Amino acid sequence: MTAIHIDDPCDARILAYTNIRERDLVGRQGRFIAEGKVVLDVLTATGRFEIESVLVLENRLAGLHSILARLPPEIPVYTASSAVLDQIAGFHMHRGILAIGHRGQIADAPSLLDSLPDKALIAVLVGISNHDNVGSIFRNAAAFGVDAILLDQTSCDPLYRKAIRVSVGAALKVPFASFSDTRVLADQLDAKGFSQFALSPRGKRDIRNMNCKGPLALYLGTEGQGLPEAILARIQTARIAMAPGFDSLNVAAASAIALHQFASNIK
Repeated sequence: MTAIHIDDPCDARILAYTNIRERDLVGRQGRFIAEGKVVLDVLTATGRFEIESVLVLENRLAGLHSILARLPPEIPVYTASSAVLDQIAGFHMHRGILAIGHRGQIADAPSLLDSLPDKALIAVLVGISNHDNVGSIFRNAAAFGVDAILLDQTSCDPLYRKAIRVSVGAALKVPFASFSDTRVLADQLDAKGFSQFALSPRGKRDIRNMNCKGPLALYLGTEGQGLPEAILARIQTARIAMAPGFDSLNVAAASAIALHQFASNIK
């Protein structure tokens, strides 16, 4: 692997990396940014997404040889000084490691469900628009062996740069798909024999007392408003027992507790 040094922040070859924060808001035409050594390691190891190029701070290149060795020889690896890299990105890039990936064709929910094992555990995200929470949920899902995550169209993009970074690359590892109608999804899960639990502070049963032997879908809603009433009325509700006078956790923290509990039950 021979790195290509970039001296000009306006070099056309690294155009996709320019003004990263602004591009976060307007999209990248089918691309996404992977940031940091751990995330690049996951991206190159899983092979789920095509890599277009890599851009690395020149003094970090030596520590990446084992990771970059996985790349096909035609994938360019660019290096730049700290001053040039900061001009390219539009802010100080203290991690100094970036890659451009291609989203490709993301599976739809029915296709993803068809590919899951018999005792699958999946998370269903409804209205979770905070990138930190989505990234943390993906990280928790990877830690506890969740087979897939389904996101409604009001939840944020798991391939948003910050969501990938917070997930420490789990968003590039855990299969995911989006869906548009929660009622239709619930019907599809019913047809495939899934137990369906909605996590809520108002849940009728403690998660420790929920029995699930087959495939399970755990619904998680946004903080504050929580899951829509239509979901809570449709499927079984579950809660995490807490100290008297306090009944709410950050959704990412709640997901970790619940996914750990249910993974140990059905896996």
